[in-house]
Amino acid sequence: MKLNCDMGEAFGAWKMGLDDLIMPHVDQANVACGFHASDPLTMSKTVSLAKQHNVIIGAHPGYPDLVGFGRRNMDILPTELKALIQYQIGALKAICESQNTQVDYVKPHGAMYNQMMADDTILETVMEAVSELDATLPLMVGAVPEAPQIKAMAKRYGLTVWFEAFADRLYTDEGRLTPRKEPNAVHASFELIEAQVKQLCESGTVTSGSGKTLAIYADTICVHGDGVHAVEAITKLRTIVDEFNRSNQSDYNSKLNKA
Repeated sequence: MKLNCDMGEAFGAWKMGLDDLIMPHVDQANVACGFHASDPLTMSKTVSLAKQHNVIIGAHPGYPDLVGFGRRNMDILPTELKALIQYQIGALKAICESQNTQVDYVKPHGAMYNQMMADDTILETVMEAVSELDATLPLMVGAVPEAPQIKAMAKRYGLTVWFEAFADRLYTDEGRLTPRKEPNAVHASFELIEAQVKQLCESGTVTSGSGKTLAIYADTICVHGDGVHAVEAITKLRTIVDEFNRSNQSDYNSKLNKA
């Protein structure tokens, strides 16, 4: 199990997130590419920080919506959406190459991500955009009950998918993220966040807002680094995930020895 975090979401004089403090505790940095947040200098600094801490770098393309932070739905033609995605990945690739590192995966941001997970047509457009640019880049998608269908779709484009769950988001009965405009969509207490991460690690499930237990497979868990107690919370979640990974490795080694 990995931890990923959205990074580099400052813009000019506007600061957001605690990247310097968060980066040492995560495995994957989703780097904003300038459309929903960030700018060239911020992207460069974020790439340098990720490289310093041996964190792999993901392109985090979003809708062209700085004012709405990329969280407002947009009705975009497939050809334009592909171009938007490829443009942003290309920009981050160039910055990475200038620092002798690379983009390792793609994770769409905000409304683009949510619309992608709700509409197979949009998801296919995103997959096509990534595969045309570099089919070796895994696409990070939501860990949902329909995971087998998503894997089959990705296979048609020659893509690998990484399934992602969220540490601090409330799930609906359908296995989707509760819209942020609804009450309790984001867990307010660390106790709820900790319980959800433990449940994901230990049983591969989450509990929806109505109390329904949903089985979802996740390769990585998204944490957010812009809360008041973000650093303390992510440090504790790092411990939980590390303990789970060590336990899983011990079980795997035990099975190998018995074989």
